[in-house]
Amino acid sequence: MNITNILRRSAMAIAVGGTIALGLSLPNGSHSGSDSPARFAPSATAQTNSADLDRAVTALRAISTMRADFAQTDRAGNTVPGVMTLKRPGKIRFDYGPDADLLVVSNGRSLYMIDYEVNQVERWPIRNSPLGALLDPDRDVRQYGTLIPTTSSEVISIEIRDPNKPEFGQMFMIFVRNPNAPGGMQLTHWVAQDAQNHRTTVRLSNHRYGIAVPNSTFEFRDPRRSSRRPR
Repeated sequence: MNITNILRRSAMAIAVGGTIALGLSLPNGSHSGSDSPARFAPSATAQTNSADLDRAVTALRAISTMRADFAQTDRAGNTVPGVMTLKRPGKIRFDYGPDADLLVVSNGRSLYMIDYEVNQVERWPIRNSPLGALLDPDRDVRQYGTLIPTTSSEVISIEIRDPNKPEFGQMFMIFVRNPNAPGGMQLTHWVAQDAQNHRTTVRLSNHRYGIAVPNSTFEFRDPRRSSRRPR
């Protein structure tokens, strides 16, 4: 399977997880269901869970800008590398390199997947989905986010799902304590599972915080207006 087909199949999953990191509001409660990844087995008290959740949310909100390398893996084991750049509020870019024909960008209002091979642009209005609530810290997302207790005090896992809209699937965000990261917690990876049970894992590395990121990073040229891909 070529890189473009892999990216098309899982671009929405990677983008939803990344944009969650831009504006996750404080969920309320904990969750110990069996649908979480097996290695994050439930343990710890509700009080500890609440404190850990608070720390993870605080750490995310402390990020003004970030750039990280990522490895995106689909359920068949196909892995594609790239670079993720984010800027609060609500901006994110997933760049798969100069030879890729796909680009994923959020300008804070809408999420776009641009396919330069077929000159097509797909757009998802952020505000009309759980993603919109997660991007906007003023909106209540308690109905979407819950904590998954873990067996390790160094690891925090959060599940994101809207029980009223199963078509959005579910997301698990994993954090590890890191004194060098904002708020002492670092988002290391997320696992997205859609309504068809297709799972995509995105692992981050080489995190760089507080870097200069111009707003032009989150702009793109619409391929529908030109037959040539911009360089």
